[in-house]
Amino acid sequence: MKLGMVITQTDPETVFNALRLALYSLEQGDTVRIFLSGRGVEIDQIEDAKFDVKTLAQQVLDGGGEFLACGSCLKLRNSEGSEVCPLSTLKDHYEIVRDSDRLVTV
Repeated sequence: MKLGMVITQTDPETVFNALRLALYSLEQGDTVRIFLSGRGVEIDQIEDAKFDVKTLAQQVLDGGGEFLACGSCLKLRNSEGSEVCPLSTLKDHYEIVRDSDRLVTV
């Protein structure tokens, strides 16, 4: 299966659970592509003692998952992106929506 995710928020528990699903999907042999939009591009800044989003995001990357981040949203935040938030385009967002067998938004 091709799982697409769109993350638009920074609530630690919500993002953590979305990444748990992404990691599990990868472990099942699925393809996972995650598009970060709006506040979601701040994913690498989430700090929470209960929900270690940074570590889980790295595990998703290490497991073969792909993160893409809205370039306009990054620019609004004066950010050039990062490994978890690579600068991407609306075309990338569209392709994730178009090509995914299932799409989850959080």
